[in-house]
Amino acid sequence: MSSRRGPGLFSDFGKKAKEVLSKGYSDEQTVVISSQSDTGLALGSTLVKKGGLSSGDVAAQYKFKNATVDIKFDTESNISTTVTVADILPSSKTIASWKLPDYNYGKIEIQYFHEHSSLTAAVGLNKSPALDVSATIGTPCVAFGTEASYMVSSGSFMKYNAGFSLKTPDVCASAILFDKGDAVRVSYLHHLDQLKRGLAVGEITRKFSTNENTLTVGCSYVIDPHTMVKAKLNNHGHLGALVQHELKPNSILTVSGSFDTLAMEKTPRFGLALSLKP
Repeated sequence: MSSRRGPGLFSDFGKKAKEVLSKGYSDEQTVVISSQSDTGLALGSTLVKKGGLSSGDVAAQYKFKNATVDIKFDTESNISTTVTVADILPSSKTIASWKLPDYNYGKIEIQYFHEHSSLTAAVGLNKSPALDVSATIGTPCVAFGTEASYMVSSGSFMKYNAGFSLKTPDVCASAILFDKGDAVRVSYLHHLDQLKRGLAVGEITRKFSTNENTLTVGCSYVIDPHTMVKAKLNNHGHLGALVQHELKPNSILTVSGSFDTLAMEKTPRFGLALSLKP
């Protein structure tokens, strides 16, 4: 699809840095079992335990030609459905999602990709819908973009953000002005070696109205083809670390922990995630 040659979506700005600083970190115990057939059908089951509470879901995904259907049943009796169809219009993707029995949840989104731009538009399927739009312009290396959310019922903007993204083979950087211009987030990711086994990330967020700053630094390193370690620390003393190991092909164990270095008397929090794919 043309999106690979273009600037991508606004929601992708700073995505890689965010994944390094957040993906895999958890204080929950999670077990995921999934399987996939040659016919395009994939099944999965997830069980999550946090504290004394447990939840779970059963999901199914079916792919046929340029369409994908996702259905999820959870322990709170919700049924979530997402239908994604590519190229109804050239270089486009259409996504429809809804949840039952919550009739107020539903959305239709259209994404359009061009060699030098992208556009998205989404509208809620409820009595007081929000209209979300975003646009980017540029190249896969340098891109500028903006997004906004407009409440049709009140005639007011819920959010409007703007930013830019810079990508090279070794660097990913972005700056995003958000919270209606009251905050800015700048992130920088750098690969430390040619094989891209190690990388370092820095992110700073400043809220202008309160003069609050949050600086987070993190790193990731692939020890061997089956094992990866990550760590992060912010200026408030919150330290996180994780180890991810592939037990066998497509079956991954992740152990993570978080600590408050400014209050060592607090009990550290640990998380465990096991993903099994027979």
